[in-house]
Amino acid sequence: MDKIYALNLRHLDALSVIARAGSMSGAAEQVSLSQPALAQAVGKLERNLEIRLFERAAAGMRPTVSGQAWIVRVEHALRYLTQGVRLVRRSARLAPLDHIERRVSMIQLRALVAVENFSSYAVAAEQIGLSQPAVYRAVRELQDALGAELLVRAGRAVRPTDLASRFVRFVRLMLAELRTGLDEIAAGKHGGGRISIGTLPMARSVFLPDLLARFAQEHPGASVEVREAPYGELLIALRHGDIDLVIGGAMRYPAPANDVDQEGLFDDELSIVGNSAHPLRHKQRVTIQDLLAYPWAVPALGVPMRRNWETLFRTHGVEPPTPRIECGSVLVTRGLMLKGEWLTLMSADQFLFERQVGALAEIPIEGGVLRRRMAMVRRSDWRPTAMQERFAAMAREMGKERTRLEVERSGQNSRR
Repeated sequence: MDKIYALNLRHLDALSVIARAGSMSGAAEQVSLSQPALAQAVGKLERNLEIRLFERAAAGMRPTVSGQAWIVRVEHALRYLTQGVRLVRRSARLAPLDHIERRVSMIQLRALVAVENFSSYAVAAEQIGLSQPAVYRAVRELQDALGAELLVRAGRAVRPTDLASRFVRFVRLMLAELRTGLDEIAAGKHGGGRISIGTLPMARSVFLPDLLARFAQEHPGASVEVREAPYGELLIALRHGDIDLVIGGAMRYPAPANDVDQEGLFDDELSIVGNSAHPLRHKQRVTIQDLLAYPWAVPALGVPMRRNWETLFRTHGVEPPTPRIECGSVLVTRGLMLKGEWLTLMSADQFLFERQVGALAEIPIEGGVLRRRMAMVRRSDWRPTAMQERFAAMAREMGKERTRLEVERSGQNSRR
């Protein structure tokens, strides 16, 4: 079982109370636990976390350095839970609930997250290792505590309400914050750490591999998970706390959500691409009209690269043609380019290897093509570990290096 689910929400909240009160006796009454029960709870937490949370002395208790760092993570995590419950209660037009961490359990939250994810009590039960009646009971108790219906039957399936999905997002953020806290503790004892990255086609060929290699050399004990998916899926995972950063997408205008920050890394030049034997390769001067004579494969409507392709034609005073094939897969598109006189729009990094072996080539156009700003995206309230912040800093450094090299290359070309 995920170590996070062994934590007791009520006991986690008690840590902050102890830190403020400065003693076990002063905190016991505030959290409605006896002093022996509270002492036992803290001792169990310290054993599970394998750290000492408090320094105990005759004058009272104060958090250790590791204990204070963990308490801060816990406070942020429970704040997410409180936000989620406030959302539920407000939507149901119910009065606020104080101290929700004393009313619900990790088992209940885990059950809801699983059912919301799989839309099935049976599948959820199998995934989290509980019986189906236990999952059903946990979700029902959670709904009773919150005072709102979160799941509804839809035939044999279970459908989460919109309210449930919004609440689960806050639960996931709470869990992500606690996992980060556990990761900080582990890194403090053993070194290393963990970061989860979402990536898009533009970054995965050159920029991200270079970044990963450099980071791995500097942090040999660190673990990096790389997830590749469409931008929309990565954005949801980012906003739910399932990944820490998205690297390699184009800057969106306006920002894709009000709870994420975009940070420009470098400018990327787009190229018109065809196979190395394409007829336009032998033309001395290619115009926008020449491009209309050949079939195009481009991404679907709404994707930034599709808008870039449309802008290419419109900036030359021509309406874009109807694309013969709409495809979001760079692998499929690159393969298609080899099968005939197809054209597409790509970043230079996306066909780097095919260009090096002479399979695909850039088709320069009179008046040039386009540039776009590549970004790193993070949650606005993301609180990275030192290792995670270092990864983000290295991405910035590499972006600046790439920009500097591009400027130097442009200067050399202009002097020729």
